[in-house]
Amino acid sequence: MRAVRRGIGWLVGITLVLAAAFLVWALAKGRPQDLPWTPLDLGEPIGLFTGRKLAALTNDAPQCRALLDRAGVRFVALPPRRDGAQCGYDDAVRFAPGGARRIDYRPADVGVACPVAAALAMWEWNVVQPAAQRHFGSRVASIEHFGSYNCRRMYGRDQGSWSEHATADAIDIAGFRLADGQRVTVVRDWTKGGDKAAFLREVRDGACRLFATTLSPDYNAAHRDHLHLDQADRGAMGWRACR
Repeated sequence: MRAVRRGIGWLVGITLVLAAAFLVWALAKGRPQDLPWTPLDLGEPIGLFTGRKLAALTNDAPQCRALLDRAGVRFVALPPRRDGAQCGYDDAVRFAPGGARRIDYRPADVGVACPVAAALAMWEWNVVQPAAQRHFGSRVASIEHFGSYNCRRMYGRDQGSWSEHATADAIDIAGFRLADGQRVTVVRDWTKGGDKAAFLREVRDGACRLFATTLSPDYNAAHRDHLHLDQADRGAMGWRACR
């Protein structure tokens, strides 16, 4: 028992030393986004705890809208909607032209839950545009999607869990239109190799740092033509899915 206690004490000591070293590193680097207790700022680069802070906005719509405002993202708050006991939303927004967000969405009238909008803005600034410049030397002008709100269960089942689409907490990304006229789509380019496939994987991997769930064609055939991005509320555990 004494040896066990010594072992536990050693592990606790090492954990505390590592935590202190991490705190010093984050403060020295001037990266508050790497610390769990600092407030979220959409204008900061992605940090170690950014994804969890974005997911926490599912329970704080006013704070989410305030963060969008502060980051210069123009939007219109949508009226609450209810479709039965399981479907609907209270915190959906629609992007408006101008402001800090420069990508257009096609179709343009998509409404998403505010935490999804916040993650999409950060995805654009930190992942999508830099990846497009690296691979194509051009910015993304518009993102093509298959929609957000849809009152249905997961994978269109008649029974079982409800989809995050049922509360507008998800969006399905189909492709990207570049400013130079090039088009990149998941269904056509995911398996072709080259810059387009590399770009799609890079934006998928970047989304995994911002969304609670990111699903791609690597997950299953149901996602062969899109990237599913959602901000599922998984409570205190906050586990994330990236496939």
